[in-house]
Parts: sequence; structure tokens; C-alpha cells
Amino acid sequence: MVPASHRIRFLPTRQGFFMSFLLKISRWIDACSELIGKLAMWLILAATLISAGNAIVRKIFSVSSNSLLEIQWYFFAAVFMLGGGFAFLRNAHVRIDFISGKFSDRTRNWVDVAGIIVFLFPLCYMMATLGWPLFERAWTTGETSSNAGGLIRWPVYGLIPLGFTLLFVQGVSELIKRFAFLTGAGPDVLSHTGPSEAELLAQEIADLEAARKAGAKS
Repeated sequence: MVPASHRIRFLPTRQGFFMSFLLKISRWIDACSELIGKLAMWLILAATLISAGNAIVRKIFSVSSNSLLEIQWYFFAAVFMLGGGFAFLRNAHVRIDFISGKFSDRTRNWVDVAGIIVFLFPLCYMMATLGWPLFERAWTTGETSSNAGGLIRWPVYGLIPLGFTLLFVQGVSELIKRFAFLTGAGPDVLSHTGPSEAELLAQEIADLEAARKAGAKS
């Protein structure tokens, strides 16, 4: 039988190994979300080029295509649905900073834990399960757009369960990182090491206004 003193020393080691394993999973999920997010960025360029090309052809040759119009919508839908996990990874989603900024680091992380478990996970599950039958039916029937020359529908329907599944998986990674901080096994990923994008924009506007006033006086 293992003495009690040995069991006490062994438990933190075992917990540390388990948390290290979870953090490896989190890093793998983060890497996948980063890759998917960067690929989704290229869809913005593709949609922009298609939109511009379609407008130019319509203006010069008076010719348009519903399929080109719909592929733009598909690309923008893909950016929105596939980029959710990437936005969560980068902590770029909307936050009520003037409230959360008043919390301590631990409280802010506990709020995130509650939000992920109580709101994010059920939402992702509900949207994925509700979206799957739409995709399955469109796949089975070969549903197409009602517009002349329109596209098949199953790819855009498939984005619904896929996007929310990716967001759910990224939520698992974020939950691991929150617990890692709360147990002292990792850094606080919610800490603001520098000014936010909104603060940088506000500072840029203030600098431009100051420059304008200085130019007016001279």
C-alpha cells in the first residue's frame, strides 16, 4: 500500500500531466482554427474579385450571372461561419469591456468559463443539430437555387453545422486555457498586454484631429 505522504506528492504530478495533455490538445485546436481562419480570409479576396469582375462585365457587356452573384454570398457565408472559431481564438468577438475591465483576472476567467458552458456550448449544439437536417435534405434531393442559373444549396447549408462545430471545438480549447490559468498551469489569455484595436483607432483619430487643428492654426 502506498503511504499517504507519497499519494499527496503524486497527485499534483498526475494533475499536472493531465493539464499538460489538455494544453497540447488546446494548442492543436488553436493551430487548426488559425489555419482555417487564414484560409477563410482568402475567400474575402475571392468574393471581392468576383464581385468586381461581375460588375465590370455587367457594365461593359450588359451581361450578368446569378451563379456569380450567389457564389459571393456563399463565400461571405463561409467567412462568417468558418471564421467564428478563429475570432474566438484571437479574442476578437464583441465584449462588454467597460464591465469586464472592472473584474479581477480570476473573476474575468470564471465569467468566461460560465459563458462557454452555459451559453456557447448549448448554442453550438442546437445550431449544429438544427442545421444538419437542412444540409442532409439538400444533399439528398440535389436542391438548387430558384434563380435562373443558380447554384446547388447543400454547400451553404453544410456551413451551418460545420461552422458551429468548429466554434464548439474552439470553445473546448478556450475552456482548457481558462482552467489552466485558474489552476496556475497557464497564462491569462484574457489579459490586455497592450491597447485594444478600439483604443488604437481612437488614438489615431485623436492624432489626426490634433494634426488638423495644428495645420489650421499655422
